[in-house]
Amino acid sequence: MSAPDNPSVRRHLDRLTAEGIDVVRVTYPDLLGTDRARDVLLDHLPAACEHGLAFCRAVYHTTPRGDVVPVAGGLEAGLPDITVRPDLDTLAALPWEPGVASCLGDVTDPATGLPAPESPRDLLRGVLARCAEHGLRPVVGPELEYFLCDPAPDAPQGWRRYSHHPGNVYTAGLRADPDNHLLRVLRPLRDLGVGVSSGNHEFDSAQFEINLTHSDAMDAADRSFRFKAAVKELARKEGRLATFMAKPFNDAGGSGFHLHLSCRDQDGRNLFDDPAGAHGLSATARHAIAGVLAHAPALAALANPTVNSYKRFGPDTLAPWLVDWGLDNRSAMVRVPPERGGGARLELRLGDASANPYLLIAGACAAALLGVLAGEEPPAALEGYGYDTTRSAMLPMSLSAALDALEADTALTDILGKGFTTSFLSYKRDEVERFGRHVTDWEFTEYAHHL
Repeated sequence: MSAPDNPSVRRHLDRLTAEGIDVVRVTYPDLLGTDRARDVLLDHLPAACEHGLAFCRAVYHTTPRGDVVPVAGGLEAGLPDITVRPDLDTLAALPWEPGVASCLGDVTDPATGLPAPESPRDLLRGVLARCAEHGLRPVVGPELEYFLCDPAPDAPQGWRRYSHHPGNVYTAGLRADPDNHLLRVLRPLRDLGVGVSSGNHEFDSAQFEINLTHSDAMDAADRSFRFKAAVKELARKEGRLATFMAKPFNDAGGSGFHLHLSCRDQDGRNLFDDPAGAHGLSATARHAIAGVLAHAPALAALANPTVNSYKRFGPDTLAPWLVDWGLDNRSAMVRVPPERGGGARLELRLGDASANPYLLIAGACAAALLGVLAGEEPPAALEGYGYDTTRSAMLPMSLSAALDALEADTALTDILGKGFTTSFLSYKRDEVERFGRHVTDWEFTEYAHHL
């Protein structure tokens, strides 16, 4: 059946036409989690659904500076195509772009008809299928932080923080947000349908946190991806920069991407709750915690995926750099919030805001699954303030070390898949090598006038 005669496509076309929409933006995530997209005129949407949209596969291997990394299947293969087909079930009108709706796209390799190995959304699909084989349906609630910047030609990078009012952690209103940025973002995000629930000014000046509701893991990843793209787009419309970079400023802390993770069974029952279990947690929950701890060094490569990520770590940062867990303890890498019953869950605090939502959630779910399959108990819960290296092992403290840990963790990479792992390692090791050759502002300031 051709797309124009497909009742589902026809139904979507009729609805879009009735809503005055004549352009559909088809988006999908690259390895970084950045949105890649094409705007399709409504009359051509049926053809896009039937035949797909052609993109160069090397988009997955392209750096933020526009260079193409020599990853297998890209340059050496002659820069072949991938095919992206609109997923019309994800259509949503863009509140800030009249006449435009967006939807996610599914990515295949036209040579095989299979998902592209680098496709983050398909990687998560595969991990969730493995979880389902063992009766686990992961549920995720994302929390993301970002900094808002104003243009400043005299600043070193051309940007300065939007506000400079210290001490306004966990506030809302004009005291820390003099231009009401948060309100102007929350409302269109609500209308976009990404499931935002609340927001506030965070610890550092011009830093904001917006929480998303919990849902099945794939939906949570989709919403996190669209949320990040929307926040950046809304800032650009005002001539501002919203950055999810892990640590953009020397004199401020970093931005996190925390995941609240639980698992349901096929009947919707929370598998992490057990009033008779230790700490009110089921064996499944405790095994999942043990799995996340066991695979944390490798997981860091997905949760902290940039050279900059590891500058967020360090004592008294509230960014976890030790492998530990605790009961309602925010200095632990894995925190178990006090709720039980349907709210029983773990909070993985390892991720920073630069993480690709699909890869972070896939890695966390894979590690939890491995823990459940291994059936091991976690060590004693952290008591008191953490960051004590005599009590807990350190995470990798550089991207290079985290990539080595990921490569060495064959149990985790077997679930993630060889094709993805090889491409991700090649792509990210190129980033490490390029940074190692780059002369930084710090080096010039430190050495130039004295040596």
